[in-house]
Amino acid sequence: MTSPAASRVLPLQQATAEALAPYGVLIAADAQRTPRSSSFYGEAVELWTPGEFISDSDTTLSFARVHPRRCEVLWMERHFRHTQCFVPIGGRPFAVVLGAPTAHSAPDPQSVKAFSFDGSAGLMMHIGTWHEFPFALAGDTSVLVILRKETNRDLQHREGDEAFGGDLEKRNLQLRLGHTFSFDPAGDL
Repeated sequence: MTSPAASRVLPLQQATAEALAPYGVLIAADAQRTPRSSSFYGEAVELWTPGEFISDSDTTLSFARVHPRRCEVLWMERHFRHTQCFVPIGGRPFAVVLGAPTAHSAPDPQSVKAFSFDGSAGLMMHIGTWHEFPFALAGDTSVLVILRKETNRDLQHREGDEAFGGDLEKRNLQLRLGHTFSFDPAGDL
């Protein structure tokens, strides 16, 4: 019988533009910026560009239905060639655990944070931001995922319990850091 892995418990904090700045960009209407109008629809359509989306023709849209699971982060991954996005569909809340980009093959534990999204906004991560796939906070949650097809291919290049490729580095936290991360889905919100 093996002993349970050590886990660092993260406080769950509300996802705001300011809190997410080291990791990525909140995808939502921005009250701090003046929206532009459509040349076709005038003021009937307000447009914001939350940040510069980076990718190329290898980009794909995926639809994910995320079912509730333990709020434990065993792996984190990052991408080198695109700004991956998670956008809720249906307004259901979800959580994402993020770590700031690093120069080495593991997230800096001090930068890892758990963020709660209320379902009205999504996330576009900076290139190199460490993350785990979203966690459903209220039953099944649907999320639109924008990423490179290469990332899906890279997930097939496994080396033990990790995966890697030109656009992906997915690392086992217990192996790399000596612990996992977890959070309370009720959080301190």
